[in-house]
Amino acid sequence: MKSVEIIMLPVKDRQKAKEFYLKLGFQIIIEATDPHGEPWIQMGFPNSNTTISLAGFQGIICETDDIEQEVKDFKAKGIEVGNIDNTPFGRFAWLKDLDGNSLCLHQK
Repeated sequence: MKSVEIIMLPVKDRQKAKEFYLKLGFQIIIEATDPHGEPWIQMGFPNSNTTISLAGFQGIICETDDIEQEVKDFKAKGIEVGNIDNTPFGRFAWLKDLDGNSLCLHQK
């Protein structure tokens, strides 16, 4: 993993949350429907590499250049990682820490 790319914030109403974060100075990076049919709202500050996503659950998405190697390395260390999902937005693989917090690898 080379950087925290997206911090997923669980919100009750994505449109109301979007308006709130716009008032704070965030800008919309992407607003689309994800591969599961859910709304995806990703926001950030100008010239910042880390963004937030207004989501239905918590998670941290970390960027990687080689998701297959990362998954292999984590599994060798005894860390359970889910299947690699190929989507129009890149390749993703989810895992959880010891307290159940969701982490995700993302390769563009």
